[in-house]
Amino acid sequence: MALADAPPQSDSAFHRFLSKIIDVRPSEVPALAWSWLYIFSLLSSYYIMRPIRDQMGVAGGVNNLQWLFTGTLIGMLLLNLPFSYLVKTFPRQQFISISYRFFAANILLFALALYVATPEQTIWVGRIFFIWTSIFNLFVVSIFWQMIVDVFTSEQGKRLFGFIAAGATLGAISGSLFTVSTVEHMAPGYLMVGAALMLEVAVFCVRRLSGLSAALSERPQAEQSEAPIGGTLLSGFRDALSSTYLLNVSLFLLLYAVTSTFLYFQQAAVVSHSFESRAAQTAFFATVDLGVNALTLVVQLFLTGRILKRFGVGPTLSLLPLFSVIGFGAVALVPTLASVVGFQLIRRAGNFAIARPTREVLFTVLPREDRYKAKSFIDTAVYRLGDQLGAWSFALLTFLKLGLGAISIVAAAASVLWLINSWWLGRRQDVLAQAQETRSEVAN
Repeated sequence: MALADAPPQSDSAFHRFLSKIIDVRPSEVPALAWSWLYIFSLLSSYYIMRPIRDQMGVAGGVNNLQWLFTGTLIGMLLLNLPFSYLVKTFPRQQFISISYRFFAANILLFALALYVATPEQTIWVGRIFFIWTSIFNLFVVSIFWQMIVDVFTSEQGKRLFGFIAAGATLGAISGSLFTVSTVEHMAPGYLMVGAALMLEVAVFCVRRLSGLSAALSERPQAEQSEAPIGGTLLSGFRDALSSTYLLNVSLFLLLYAVTSTFLYFQQAAVVSHSFESRAAQTAFFATVDLGVNALTLVVQLFLTGRILKRFGVGPTLSLLPLFSVIGFGAVALVPTLASVVGFQLIRRAGNFAIARPTREVLFTVLPREDRYKAKSFIDTAVYRLGDQLGAWSFALLTFLKLGLGAISIVAAAASVLWLINSWWLGRRQDVLAQAQETRSEVAN
């Protein structure tokens, strides 16, 4: 029996197994499983290409992060306009499928370019591909979460989004392992074909998940979820800049990106002074990545849903900013390799496992148009703007001769503002969620 065709209320053995890990209802299991496979395929696709991107970036001399972030930000802004047109014009399943197949076609064109390019041309292909993958990663994942917050309610998101995010972590691990195990026997172009095929798996998941969404959602008019959303081409930009709630969501993402960029540069500086050879530096970063993935997966599977359900959106969303205040303060007092890297490991795992799923719950209480258009703008352009601000701010502070400790104090102050912002968002989300539940009860 196909997964989507399973009886929605059956208490299957699979549900009994899942219920030991997370609080999931029998009717939610099919949609949860397709959502999990959906994000798994997207992250597998990206992480198949990520090592190829890094190698091509090094070969092309990509060593100025400020300008790289600028190019990526411009690309994000330009791509949001045609995406808004697709959202305005086509039903959900169709515009998501068109978007993923557009990216799949791009991947195949890059594979062809690598096959026919001369060594000199390959350098330019690598530079373009490096920026393109930064756009690709944020955009395809943002589209995924746009659909997920449209399918699941706020209450469901608190219970299930952490477990869904675990599919992303396993997808990242699987994609990386696939590339590591095959790169010596297969040209990069062929690996990229595999990445394109994983996007087609995502399109299949979108189709199956769409068939389940109307019966799953408790929102009013959920049966119209496949109707074109309509609106105007620039409504996503307008709403993101005119709504107090969305402005604070944007501020949350900006402050996260700025402080992340500060910590990234601090880590790079400390590691470069602690390890002389590139091989030792690469091995150290790989070890940190492994620790982040392992810690993230454990928390996503067993803790995120429980924390969100027990404490609510506000306190859970405030955990990462609070830890950032403490972590940057510790680095300011003890600016060593152990303090910087230990802080980076726990902060990255905290973001992937707790902050990201909780942040997505914020969008479940928005109108449908904002779940796609405004969310796309915030997840992509605003996020990359934060990278840009962080990179140039760090360069300015370095130019002013501020050391690691002083820069950490600046980052800790920004994290205090971030903490206040996250607490306000949690309180406001609770109000909007209650109003949404009231409308649903009246409609039913």
